Amino acid sequence: QVQLVESGGGLVQPGGSLRLSCAASGFTLDHYAIGWFRQAPGKEREGVSCISSSDGNTVYADSVKGRFTISRDNAKNTVYLQMNSLKPEDTAVYYCAAGTLVSVVTGHALDAWGQGTLVTVSS
Repeated sequence: QVQLVESGGGLVQPGGSLRLSCAASGFTLDHYAIGWFRQAPGKEREGVSCISSSDGNTVYADSVKGRFTISRDNAKNTVYLQMNSLKPEDTAVYYCAAGTLVSVVTGHALDAWGQGTLVTVSS
């Protein structure tokens, strides 16, 4: 069974940090580009960051550039999203997804989605 499982969400104060993990089971992540997406209450889903399967190239939304870092550990079949200097507007459910580079950039035609992990940034 192809499955992605996110973890690492929680409540953090503004300026704090969290590291999200996206672990795969039933397939090998290194064949896929991986994207992180988020959806805040009442808002549409948006792309946060993605990493390619081959050369590890990364893309970030302007809203998180310089604060978030995406990385992958193929030996652990896991992709991470390090989130620093968190802001209240980062509050959302964060999802990871696997697919081609085009699909993770556009958010369409993805092969697998995780169930999401909630990040709440509040004092």
